[in-house]
Amino acid sequence: MAITAAMVKELRDSTGAGMMDAKKALTESDGDMEAAVDWLRTKGLAKAAKKSGRTAAEGLVAVKVEGGRGVAVEINSETDFVGKNADFQAMVASVADAAVKADDLEALKAADLGGKTVEETITDKIATIGENMALRRMASVSGDTVVSYVHNAAAEGMGKIGVLVALKGDEAFGRQIAMHIAATNPAALNEAELDSAVVEKEKQVQMDIARESGKPEQVIEKMIEGRMKKFMAESTLLGQAFVMNPDLTVEAAAKEAGAEITGYVRLEVGEGIAVEKEDFAAEVAKTAKG
Repeated sequence: MAITAAMVKELRDSTGAGMMDAKKALTESDGDMEAAVDWLRTKGLAKAAKKSGRTAAEGLVAVKVEGGRGVAVEINSETDFVGKNADFQAMVASVADAAVKADDLEALKAADLGGKTVEETITDKIATIGENMALRRMASVSGDTVVSYVHNAAAEGMGKIGVLVALKGDEAFGRQIAMHIAATNPAALNEAELDSAVVEKEKQVQMDIARESGKPEQVIEKMIEGRMKKFMAESTLLGQAFVMNPDLTVEAAAKEAGAEITGYVRLEVGEGIAVEKEDFAAEVAKTAKG
């Protein structure tokens, strides 16, 4: 497969690797981006694997809590300017209100908003504002107490990152946890909820990294055990060091506060959406020479 300059730049942006290292990784993996990231990690050349966390589209996330249920919706736009538009914000707020009574995304799209469906309302707003928009995601959580938090708020209840936390316990503590989640973006609540495929892949990558060191297998096994323990702690909400008190894990902080965290939702605008980057003519020329 031909390795393009755009592919090299994408891999560099997501890993922090050098240009030639990125190009070699793509060549070794026949253009497979995920495999190239793993190759770089194995060689110790990737600073971070940020494959799915990049924000690459604009718009707003809105959160709404009613009773013991909280919902978060993401509506995308082409530019950040639209996110500051009062008409767009009013529409996003009305969609969030409708989401409280919707079971899923398809039900939300069909929900009534003043005689029109949510989907029709968004289509009309596209014509009015003159920019493409889309209702991309909806997520919900239920519990004894549900707390919401918005990071980088553009208006009340909406911004770039929306978090919902379900818990048994104090709302003030729940808000601290929501702020923690906004900052750390855990992959799952606990080890049991981590995707087994993700865990297995990480274990394989760590084994390859360890074997590059040339150490004996019995030493490698001990190394992997420690590294996977660290991975589990860093990836799960309950295992992470609590940002308000790093001496405690979130789980320990919850016990100290007499609370139990039962679920959470975190949506970030544009998370996982790929768009073209800025002009990189100079890098194209360098890569072509390489």
